[in-house]
Amino acid sequence: MELKEEFQEAKAWVEESFHLNVSGEASLFEVNIRYIGGLLSAFYLTGEEVFRIKAIRLGEKLLPAFNTPTGIPKGVVSFKSGSWGWATAGSSSILAEFGSLHLEFLHLTELSGNQVFAEKVRNIRKVLRKIEKPFGLYPNFLSPVSGNWVQHHVSVGGLGDSFYEYLIKSWLMSGKTDMEAKNMYYEALEAIETYLLNVSPGGLTYIAEWRGGILDHKMGHLACFSGGMIALGAEDAKEEKRAHYRELAAQITKTCHESYARSDTKLGPEAFWFNSGREAVATQLSESYYILRPEVVESYMYLWRQTHNPIYREWGWEVVLALEKYCRTEAGFSGIQDVYSSNPNHDNKQQSFFLAETLKYLYLLFSEDDLLSLEDWVFNTEAHPLPVNHSDSSSRAWGRY
Repeated sequence: MELKEEFQEAKAWVEESFHLNVSGEASLFEVNIRYIGGLLSAFYLTGEEVFRIKAIRLGEKLLPAFNTPTGIPKGVVSFKSGSWGWATAGSSSILAEFGSLHLEFLHLTELSGNQVFAEKVRNIRKVLRKIEKPFGLYPNFLSPVSGNWVQHHVSVGGLGDSFYEYLIKSWLMSGKTDMEAKNMYYEALEAIETYLLNVSPGGLTYIAEWRGGILDHKMGHLACFSGGMIALGAEDAKEEKRAHYRELAAQITKTCHESYARSDTKLGPEAFWFNSGREAVATQLSESYYILRPEVVESYMYLWRQTHNPIYREWGWEVVLALEKYCRTEAGFSGIQDVYSSNPNHDNKQQSFFLAETLKYLYLLFSEDDLLSLEDWVFNTEAHPLPVNHSDSSSRAWGRY
């Protein structure tokens, strides 16, 4: 993109103003996917040493989060100088949070030589492999003290989403040597398909949420990443399942497009339902907002790369036009409060993931396939690219796990 001046400005800020000796509390998950993921990508894309050093030091500040009886980290850690005490994070840890550390932590071990990062995420896998899973499903809440599920709420959207994403991406990032991740992913996908997957009377395929055996027939915008995830993993499925997974990915992505197409703004709601004769639409105002989320265009990008079906670029361009019409402001882009209004109010917030993810996936959708090739890069859940290990050396951190 030739934004060299902007890059130098950002590098100088990281070097001079990004201080780690700060007070306050931070989300383990958000610091990992946004800060560490971004720093790792900046290092791999530029080779500038400052990004590697900052990523490792920040990773070290997260390690106290794992000081629990099970090694499952709590969600919030204190960054107060000289104190590794815990901030109150409730009695349970969230699957999508402690399950979305693997990619970044293996790279931290690779770049630092410190095995502790890889050991921490390897232990998370060990706990999850050992614990009994209802019908093969992974509930969203786990006690870091007892190692037991706290409640049986299963979702491929919020609270669960990126755990599944990181399983297939761990397999791909390892150069397809991480058999544990591969097996866990396909086992989980089979359980999801058996117990959560539904087809509406109107023929739309969607992934419901599961609460102790009872289904909520809704799909969150966050769950719309799953079309791209399933497409990404289709190639390495059993031969008899590959075509099925490609079709499933396309059908889920079509459903998510419908959630956009059925709104006045052609942008999708935060969640949409399938009940009472209404399909792929929000049923209450509290779920009708759009905050510049990326998951739908993320799936368009993966499906385009997999199929080169022009429909995905057409759908992506619909999003570009809608963003320009309804979300652009003098100062940037804003979320909107009601996608079903032809004159929606702005929420006056430009989420950081809009730059990191939404615009990046749209840019890649309309770029050549060799720009951040999926053969050579995986994207963390904040869309920061991390390199695939093409080495045969077992000394690589992810080669062993």
